[in-house]
Amino acid sequence: MERLLVLVRHGQSEWNLKNLFTGWKDPDLTEKGVAEAIAAGRKLKDLGMSFDIAFTSDLGRAQRTLKLILEELGQTDLKTIRDQKLNERDYGDLTGLNKDDAREKFGEEQVHIWRRSFDVPPPGGESLKMTAERVLPYYDSEILPRVLKGEKTLVVAHGNSLRALIMQLENLSPEEILKRELGTGAPIIYRLNEDGSVKSVEDLAA
Repeated sequence: MERLLVLVRHGQSEWNLKNLFTGWKDPDLTEKGVAEAIAAGRKLKDLGMSFDIAFTSDLGRAQRTLKLILEELGQTDLKTIRDQKLNERDYGDLTGLNKDDAREKFGEEQVHIWRRSFDVPPPGGESLKMTAERVLPYYDSEILPRVLKGEKTLVVAHGNSLRALIMQLENLSPEEILKRELGTGAPIIYRLNEDGSVKSVEDLAA
């Protein structure tokens, strides 16, 4: 029995393009982001993939990416579960700020700590550790059991909510996961063992 889990970060958003901290705000995809989502769907189709269920966040850029992928796969009626537990990390007071402006306001070293430490949150926001504390229980209770039953599962979410998942799947340290870059619209294909550990991984951005 195949235990298939595919993770996709949403395509480029308007705020990605403008170098803004996005978090729980809800900008749309850029034209490039739309093209990335369509390309992700085509890559999966070319591999002969289809899915039994999809999960996405409560944010439109992830939902639209999923919709475009499913259109390419001819699976527009696929059962889809949306949950804010898969939302991007909340950047709190940094939300909406240009990353260069944030460095001027708070200092380069402080912004670097907020962005690249595992457990230091920005003011009013979440650290990656806090993001993981909502993502991982949801994965363990809602997503993993379906994968282990043989349901081919697609998850379209965000850079940091997916980092939290990848950290657990690949047994990465906090330092290792912070260095992990996730391409927008690039599927990562996991095949799991019976116990939920990773049997194989293929990153289609590579």
